[in-house]
Amino acid sequence: MFIIDAHLDLSMNAMEWNRNLRLPVNDIRKREEGMTDKPDRAKGVVSFPELRKGNIGLVVATQIARFVAPDNPLPGWFSPEQAWAQTQGQLAWYKAMEDAGEMVQIGNLAALEKHLALWNDGTPNTNKPVGYILSLEGADSIVDIGYLERAYNNGLRAVGPAHYGPGRYAQGTDATGFMGAKGQALLKEMERLGIILDATHLCDDSFWEAMDHYHGPVWASHNNCRELVNHNRQFSDDQLKELISRGAVIGGAMDAWMMVPGWVRGVSEPKAMDCSLEVLIDHMDHICQLAGNALHIGIGSDLDGAFGKEQCPYDLETIADLQKIPALFAKRGYSAADIDNIMHGNWLRMLRKAWGGQ
Repeated sequence: MFIIDAHLDLSMNAMEWNRNLRLPVNDIRKREEGMTDKPDRAKGVVSFPELRKGNIGLVVATQIARFVAPDNPLPGWFSPEQAWAQTQGQLAWYKAMEDAGEMVQIGNLAALEKHLALWNDGTPNTNKPVGYILSLEGADSIVDIGYLERAYNNGLRAVGPAHYGPGRYAQGTDATGFMGAKGQALLKEMERLGIILDATHLCDDSFWEAMDHYHGPVWASHNNCRELVNHNRQFSDDQLKELISRGAVIGGAMDAWMMVPGWVRGVSEPKAMDCSLEVLIDHMDHICQLAGNALHIGIGSDLDGAFGKEQCPYDLETIADLQKIPALFAKRGYSAADIDNIMHGNWLRMLRKAWGGQ
């Protein structure tokens, strides 16, 4: 089945983890054996061959670079200009992957339909480019509002104003507070350009402010449910209902600490915590029960988002195992039409509407 994954940190893996994603996953793991600079070394699950093996033909691919003020202990860059330069390096990697035939940027309706036709033409996917929609995770690198149109002209089609901690335009996970005038100006310019608002990572205060001030298309690329894992990174039922009322789609995330309660990073293990793909279905089903239908969920795996097999479902060896998900939904009584919508149809409906289609 054709799959759309709405959140992959591909350029971060390539540039900061120094992974050659053109190689098979096992080759990447072998090269990282003995490396200790990252907790997920030799445990990655994403590469271009595995995306094709899993029939994952379209992804929302991120740029990410945080600005950190002197009192911010999180990793990041010491000026917005440095953060911008980092995202431009990431963009250069995407462009290099286009030149190599690995990827193709999707930024409008015509390109989307052409790409879907290619991936559904019945021929093997072995050498087909993976389509990517460019997204910015955390808006700190937008030096000033004028930079947003520059980014749009380079293909940027979705923006999450916040990431972890305090941000220049919004407050994110583990932070509190509102977006303020700068954040509201960012939302206004996003709306003018037709950029999708990614609500993921917004703290509660900033989330509700964004909902009040932004009137364009909204999604949550990788978010789970606070009702099942009680942490501010997850959305409350009220937030989920607001997103549903806006026609949003929420992508199920596969970072174990977001899936099961009580996870301790660096200590807990997926098997011992019973963190399987079934748990992901629990979160996605919870949203369906709130909505009364299966029109507001999708895949937003966040796989290899600074974690690997040590912190993802134990029954997922590589990202190709997303193909196990349809059977899990079928086992719970979801119809074939529902499953098609979950795996790709809901994201496509949103994109077509956002980009001027029906």
